[in-house]
Amino acid sequence: MKESELDIQRIDPTLYNEDLAPLKHKDRNWGAFEIFNVWSNDIQSLFGYTLAASLFLAYGLNGWAVMAAIILAGFIVMFLVNLTGKPSVKYGIPFPVMVRASMGVRGANLPAMLRAIIGIFWYGVQTYFASTAVALLIVALFGAGNGTTFLGLSGVAWVSFVIVWLFQIAIFWSGIERIKHFLNWAGPLVYVVMVALMIVVWYQAGSELLPAIGTIFSADGERSGSAVAAFLAIVGTMVAYFAAVVINFGDFTRFVRTERQMKLGNLLGLPLNVAFFSFIALIITAGTLVLFGDALTNPADIVERVDSLPLTIVAALTFFAATVGINLVANFIPPAYDLANLFPSKISFKVGGLITAVVAFFVGALWVSLISQIGVPGFVNALGAIVAPFYGIIVVDYYLVKRQHLDMQQLFSSEPGTAYYYVKGWNTRALMAFGGAALFSISTVVVPALSGLDGYGWMMGAALGGLFYYGLMHGYRAAPVAPAT
Repeated sequence: MKESELDIQRIDPTLYNEDLAPLKHKDRNWGAFEIFNVWSNDIQSLFGYTLAASLFLAYGLNGWAVMAAIILAGFIVMFLVNLTGKPSVKYGIPFPVMVRASMGVRGANLPAMLRAIIGIFWYGVQTYFASTAVALLIVALFGAGNGTTFLGLSGVAWVSFVIVWLFQIAIFWSGIERIKHFLNWAGPLVYVVMVALMIVVWYQAGSELLPAIGTIFSADGERSGSAVAAFLAIVGTMVAYFAAVVINFGDFTRFVRTERQMKLGNLLGLPLNVAFFSFIALIITAGTLVLFGDALTNPADIVERVDSLPLTIVAALTFFAATVGINLVANFIPPAYDLANLFPSKISFKVGGLITAVVAFFVGALWVSLISQIGVPGFVNALGAIVAPFYGIIVVDYYLVKRQHLDMQQLFSSEPGTAYYYVKGWNTRALMAFGGAALFSISTVVVPALSGLDGYGWMMGAALGGLFYYGLMHGYRAAPVAPAT
């Protein structure tokens, strides 16, 4: 029997449905271009642009150092996802199934649920950000309305939010192939529009642009602590931005034909893509200082102030497409799989997606009035820190404990004594490793006394999770895993 095939008669129906089953190689059609576009749309979303642009202003650090920190984060994330993506390229399984090997066939529901919660939050937030692009288009064409607001959103903003929410449901209901095609044209197109916006801003700023760039690069901003600490905080914040995708990257690589294509897509989509996009963000941010007297970090605000109706229309449609694209891939696919993993016989991939969309509606609706008040970097770091230990646990388990071999049949079995049954389906050692590491990583974000570690929470939590897990599993002997045939 091949590794991607299962004996259906021997599986536990409470652990299996067709969406969770190993995907055969003949059914995979993703290559380097698709993986590149996962990352392109991720960083090119309105939320990603705002985060990248704000880093040039928030830490009082020389702009070249900020660029270097962002690029370094891209290389770090590339290394991390190459590790988590490899098992799913080999076996064709999504994240909630792969994590059964370390957490247990029942214990896997814990990381799956936490990841689902984070995905739903991001889904709601990105839905709001995508809706600002639609609102920009509506205002440009029909006016702003009477200005009445509810929960911080105007009538136009609410209409835009509902349009985006319904549009995303229609796309994901069409299936993974439609999502892939949507992503593949949205990613390259957003670069065209961003470069066009940069040229327009540069042209209008004229000879004052380069001095404005020098102002950003002068490191005149206020900074508490050393430059090294600020540099590392930027690296940590950018890594945390990608953290949720890093954990469950297997949800995407299960569709990829070869490991080589995955690695090429990661190289092009992470350090190289992040460097180029951050440079564009820097030029545009400097231009807004010249044109408007303020360093604007939201592309929708920038386009709104640039007096060009054609650019406004094209940019609004493109920002909408890019943000919706990454939302569907990075924030819909993971929770849809994770929720399906809870009750496979009752919740399919599509039903899990509907649950995600409904809950995320309220998250996005409350973003302006409540959730955004804690600040973008803090929001990114807090969410990332919660699940960080699972990264270390997954990687250590697969490469050091399981020696890069999993038994597909036993991943879908709850018979006592099987390889991933542990204690009533839970690996208590993994649970303890997660608890200890997560307590520390989240403390770096929420405990004032540990504020000096702000931005490092994800990487420290991941490292501690792996370290604790390896220590607790040292000498542990699970049920034997049959060799692949």
